[in-house]
Amino acid sequence: MNSTNEQYIRMTTAPIGKLLLSLSIPTIITMMVTNIYNIVDTAFIGTLGTSQSGAVGVVFSFMCILQAVAFMCGQGAGSLMSRKLGAKNKKEATMYTSTGFFLSFFMGLAIAILSFIFMDPLLDILGSTKTIAPYARSYMIYILIAAPFNTASLTMNNLLRYEGKAKLGTVGLMVGAVLNISGDAFCIFELNMGIAGAGLSTAVSQIISFCILLYMFLKGKTETQIRIKEVVLSSFVLKEIIGTGFPSLLRQGLNSIATMLLNNQAKVYGDAAVSAMSIATRISFIAVAVALGIGQGFQPISSFNYGAKKYDRVKEAFKKTLISSEVVITITLIPIFIYAPTLVRMMRDDTDVIVIAVRALRLMCIGLVVTPFTMVVEMGFQSTGAKLYATMASSLRSGFILIPVLLILSKTRGLKGIQEAQPLAFVITAIMCLAFARVFINRLNTKMKLAG
Repeated sequence: MNSTNEQYIRMTTAPIGKLLLSLSIPTIITMMVTNIYNIVDTAFIGTLGTSQSGAVGVVFSFMCILQAVAFMCGQGAGSLMSRKLGAKNKKEATMYTSTGFFLSFFMGLAIAILSFIFMDPLLDILGSTKTIAPYARSYMIYILIAAPFNTASLTMNNLLRYEGKAKLGTVGLMVGAVLNISGDAFCIFELNMGIAGAGLSTAVSQIISFCILLYMFLKGKTETQIRIKEVVLSSFVLKEIIGTGFPSLLRQGLNSIATMLLNNQAKVYGDAAVSAMSIATRISFIAVAVALGIGQGFQPISSFNYGAKKYDRVKEAFKKTLISSEVVITITLIPIFIYAPTLVRMMRDDTDVIVIAVRALRLMCIGLVVTPFTMVVEMGFQSTGAKLYATMASSLRSGFILIPVLLILSKTRGLKGIQEAQPLAFVITAIMCLAFARVFINRLNTKMKLAG
């Protein structure tokens, strides 16, 4: 029995709980290591000053744009590829893998070139102050150099997840993250490069991750391969990839816009406010990463079994993912809420920053309890090809809800309103997604009746 048939049998017959666990753990580990790197990175840079710490927060919103493009290509091509593998059509699956990879690389390259040309106005849009801008520029130059490698790496990681081979993706990204942590300390302190050293270390680690992940696809360690000859740039294929991945682009893109808006609203209150909101967001993502990892473990199960017409398994996976992600994120958020002052102080020992960040972080912990519900509903629609519903669900929190809530609360409650906007948006979105969850289950029930 070849590896493709073995993988098909595993994805379509293995117990859902065991399968979800095996696919979630590598993703959770990857996201946790990456997030720990982000925290360590922020802590290192925090020793340089509040403006430098704020610069990372400003550039982070740009990095969300790169992630948006990567996730669009990776999850768009990945969902299509996984459904083709579920239908035992390996040739078309390989075509989607190859096309998604090259599309991601060249979109990252195009964004980097345009951002180099318009860097100063871009930094202003991202929420930089006059004192933050020089540091943000030094950091961002290296992020742009590695941009196409970063987008392609994230795309390959998503493709591996959709193949059901999340462990391979974990290896590539974890090696890069670990190297980044050691590289940060060396470049910032030993080479005295300051914040530019953090940027250089990040760029080098992203390129190394790219090489490791690409090697896996080129050397046949995967179900599908990356081949130039398999790339299809027809309007139909591009429309399918972009259309399926659009909810990810919208979600991450709106996250970036919301972060830019948050920075712009916060900068009225000085560099400490920009730095504090950035720190609170990064710490809170520890819990989000765990829940998101479980959700991303669900996606290949959903896509594969949907393609194989095993709708009962999709439904079972959906329910188990909801329950497990809610339990895990709640357990993770409790110590973050309790030890918020200590966690913030580790990243920036500045009284003004600590006061602002601790309140924001604790409010986020309360709001984040309900976010797995929103994530899993959106991922369910996206993994089964329900583009419209996935797009609507993904646009709620960061777009239709968060942006107006942030604008209203920042005007009426000032800095307190900025701190309260995100958690309030989390809760409102979860309530609205109840209707989407019912639609998803009803669609599966209809498919099950028609199938048998």
